[in-house]
Amino acid sequence: MELKPIIETQDVHKHFGAFHALKGVSATFYEGQVTAILGPSGSGKSTFLRTLNRLEPHDSGSIRVDGIELDDNLKHLDAIRREVGMVFQSFNLFAHMSVLRNLTLAPMRVRKMGRKEAEEKAMALLERVGLKDQALKYPVQLSGGQQQRVAIARALAMDPKVLLFDEPTSALDPEMVNEVLSVMRELAHTGITMLVVTHEMGFAREVADRIIFFDHGAILEDAAPQAFFSNPEHDRARAFLSQVKHGY
Repeated sequence: MELKPIIETQDVHKHFGAFHALKGVSATFYEGQVTAILGPSGSGKSTFLRTLNRLEPHDSGSIRVDGIELDDNLKHLDAIRREVGMVFQSFNLFAHMSVLRNLTLAPMRVRKMGRKEAEEKAMALLERVGLKDQALKYPVQLSGGQQQRVAIARALAMDPKVLLFDEPTSALDPEMVNEVLSVMRELAHTGITMLVVTHEMGFAREVADRIIFFDHGAILEDAAPQAFFSNPEHDRARAFLSQVKHGY
């Protein structure tokens, strides 16, 4: 079966002042594919992820999501953000809202879903991530791992076609990492398209269909996990893997 492209980037550049953060990045991501984006700190991987829903506007090149050009057209942007969910390093939950309200807000406002339907869906998602009994609590009452699982459930509440994860476990204490990764593993088997910036090498090797390795603002390698982890093409990738031993 031929895979359908869902995200297409062509010659994408991004500058922060004099710093050239992305240097002509071209890649196509397909429906149902799980891609792990690896690379050293400052290599451009998180910046690239953030350009895919215009949290960081790209300076040149083109980005298309489900056939829609990502540009300054607000209708295009709204359409894309309805289809692309994002899970951040720092959770980004609304502190003044209960867990349940965090999950129902966007479906009710953006998808125009009724409160009863939104709450039923939210409770089902909380059960899926093991937090149904935390629905009426506030984020501050939860552990970091629980907050990140709520953030994943919140992203899923919009029925996105694509989920972007920007280092979702890097702010967590080590004992909380596995509870988040287990939810992500389960998601990876549901057929949703996932792009995951991560330092969790074991997760990337086990779950990803594809590894993209960034260095100095460019894609240096794009390979299947087994090929990347057993025999990377570039010295830079080999050096990176030799340094990142935890979880690998």
